[in-house]
Amino acid sequence: MLTRTDLETAADFVHARMAPTPQHHWPLLSAATGAEVWVKHENHTPTGAFKVRGALTFMDWLTRTHPDVPGICTATRGNHGQGQAWAATGAGLTAKVYVPRGNSVEKNAAMRAFGAELIEFGDDFDTAREEAYRVAEDEGLFVVPPYHPELVRGVATYAFELFSAQPDLDTVYVPIGCGSGICGTIMARDALGVKTKIVGVVSDRAQTAKLSVEAGRLVETNSANTFADGMAVRVPVQEAFDVYSKGAERVIAVSDDEVADAIRLYFTATHNVAEGAGAAPLAGLMQERAQMAGKRVGVILCGGNIDTAWFRTVLDGATPQV
Repeated sequence: MLTRTDLETAADFVHARMAPTPQHHWPLLSAATGAEVWVKHENHTPTGAFKVRGALTFMDWLTRTHPDVPGICTATRGNHGQGQAWAATGAGLTAKVYVPRGNSVEKNAAMRAFGAELIEFGDDFDTAREEAYRVAEDEGLFVVPPYHPELVRGVATYAFELFSAQPDLDTVYVPIGCGSGICGTIMARDALGVKTKIVGVVSDRAQTAKLSVEAGRLVETNSANTFADGMAVRVPVQEAFDVYSKGAERVIAVSDDEVADAIRLYFTATHNVAEGAGAAPLAGLMQERAQMAGKRVGVILCGGNIDTAWFRTVLDGATPQV
């Protein structure tokens, strides 16, 4: 777990390399949900997503503790890979990044622009991850897993910013992929001693985290076919499960149609672009708006990196099909 000092140190390190992101109250979102809504704008980071925070703290740790490592190898659906490529190449390391076939065209382009050697492998994230681990072992590269204490330490700085600015939120909705975001939020809440409830949000097409919490043990799924690709995970992570299974108030599932509705609402109410996982917390709030009416609620807009074609489809009133 993290202490306030851990968070302050991590925030100082991250803020020396990127500005804190804002948290804004949007009246039109409040009108739509019946709650006083505060959005944490992680779509405003240098890579358009929260993952870059953890990449910075992880790479600092890696270069200090493993100074002879020539580079890193990891798997991603896009946002983790962008952050890792930026941080690794900035530290003078190579960055080999695996993505599944058919991954976001624009996230792939961004990862290459940030310096990644990009390899497409397998049909989903978890298959690409297994290959990344194998190649790292063969080539002497350092594996960057989807969940690691140094990743979470950096990621938790967004929640540190949010809770420092708005300590009396009743509930915060956070998406769950592999779990670094929700775990960082839980750890920041606990370190700061605020009473905010944390609600995890998954896709109803990728329910591994929700099923695991309900079963009290890790439960894998056979598929994770959602256009909310940041949540498209089949295999849960034990270390993350150990945190969110105890620290989250509940985990709920939203449909792709609900996510598309939330993307449209973000754009019409705030003129911010949200990707699928970024809009999922707002979709969760919309699903639970009856019980959240009149409360002060936070939603994590964790990323805005949606492909143009999918965004056009959403704005035309449809839901992207995968």
